Amino acid sequence: MYSRWTTPGVRRAGVGVVVVLAATAPLMAQQGRQGGAPPTAQAAAPTDFSGTWVAVVTEDWRWRMVTPPKGDAASIPATPAAIQASRNWDPAKDIAAGQQCKAWGAPGVMRMPTRIRIGWQDSQTLKLEFDNGTQTRLLHFDSNAQPPASADYQGFSRAHWETVPEGQGQVAPTGGGGGGRGGGPPRLSGALRVVTTQMKPGYMRRNGLPYSADAVYSEAFDVTSGPPNERWLIVTSQLVDPPNLEQPYMLSTHFKREPNDARFQPRPCEITPPVLDAPRTESF
Repeated sequence: MYSRWTTPGVRRAGVGVVVVLAATAPLMAQQGRQGGAPPTAQAAAPTDFSGTWVAVVTEDWRWRMVTPPKGDAASIPATPAAIQASRNWDPAKDIAAGQQCKAWGAPGVMRMPTRIRIGWQDSQTLKLEFDNGTQTRLLHFDSNAQPPASADYQGFSRAHWETVPEGQGQVAPTGGGGGGRGGGPPRLSGALRVVTTQMKPGYMRRNGLPYSADAVYSEAFDVTSGPPNERWLIVTSQLVDPPNLEQPYMLSTHFKREPNDARFQPRPCEITPPVLDAPRTESF
C-alpha cells in the first residue's frame, strides 16, 4: 500500500513553490580539482540517491491514485486546447495503437503511486527503475552522451551535480544541526539537477491531458532526513510546454526510502477508465 498520511518532519512544498532550476556549474568545477582526469559522476556524487523509494501521496490524491474525469485539469495551467484534447481522449484507441504508456512518460511516472529503484548503470549514468509501468529513466552526466535516434516516453535526460546549503534549496532541513540560530554554519546537502527533452508526446495525467514532443521537463532531486532515521527524496519539477500549458507547471513530489526492494513489483502500464464525467468548468 502507498502512504496517504501526512509526511512527518518534512515540510510540504506545494505547486506554487518557486524554484530556480537553471543549470549551474558542476560540482567538479566548484571543488577546483587539479591535475589528472576529472572524477566520474559516481565518484563526485555529493549525495547517495541509491536505494528503493516509495511515493508518499500526501496531496493531489484524487488525480494521482485514480484516473480523473476527462477534461479535469484542476491545478494545472492547461491551455483550452489541452483541456479539449483530454475531453476527446479515447482510452480504447490508445490500447489499440499500443500506446498504453503515454501517461507513464517522465513527467507522468514521477507522479504515479510507484516505487523507484535508483542505482548506477555505469559511472556516468544514473538509472531510475519504476515498478508502476515497468519504466526506466537514464540520467546522463557525460556531456558527450547523445540522444537515441528515435524518441521514447522517457526522453533524453542530461544531469549534473549541484551543492547548496541545506535549508536553502527546495526543502528546509527537518532535523537538528547547522543552519539554525546558534547552530553554526549550514551543512551542505547534495542536489541533482536534470533536464529532459526529446520525449514522445504523452499525458500529464492519466485522463489524456497532453504534453507535446517539444516539452522540456526540469527536475531538482534532494535528499533530507526525518525522524526516526528516515530518508526522504524530494523531487521538485517544472514542465514547460507552450502548446498545452499557459505557464510552467511546477510540482513537488515526496518519496520515502525503504530498507530494501522487497516490495518492488514491476507491472505493465494499465489504462483504467475515468472515475466521473468531466467537470463543466476548469480554472487555475
